Amino acid sequence: MMLPDLRVRPCLEKGGPLRWAGASPRHRIRGSAWLAGLGLLIALLSTLGCCAQVPGLSMAEGNTLVSVDYEIFGKVQGVFFRKYTQAESKKLGLVGWVQNTDQGTVQGQLQGPISKVRHMQEWLKTRGSPKSHIDRANFKNEKVILKLDYTDFQIVK
Repeated sequence: MMLPDLRVRPCLEKGGPLRWAGASPRHRIRGSAWLAGLGLLIALLSTLGCCAQVPGLSMAEGNTLVSVDYEIFGKVQGVFFRKYTQAESKKLGLVGWVQNTDQGTVQGQLQGPISKVRHMQEWLKTRGSPKSHIDRANFKNEKVILKLDYTDFQIVK
């Protein structure tokens, strides 16, 4: 899927219109309409599983926040899986929680920028802790969120 070039040409006039890179003057879009359209585009792309980073915007502005629940199957208890999951999540700047289940799996929730959540999902599917053996990883209830529900990443006992 080809994503549009989301860069804007800088405008020298204060309060001047923002323009798409390469756009002619007759295709100008006023700043507020452009930002509203950009927000809708990012929400749509994140719903479709795509990720668009807008050059010149900070990570918080250019990367949609998502929440996703997960459950990991395999040899994931008694091998420091939760501790490594917490460390990797914190390294990526994600929030949420992780816990062991009575069924021998590990479950939890991740929240943060979509690109970081995708990275963590891949880590949960393929790496885990050094002594773990992951058979499969299930992810469900993924949704775009406006704000984080947690302030850090916790191990739930």
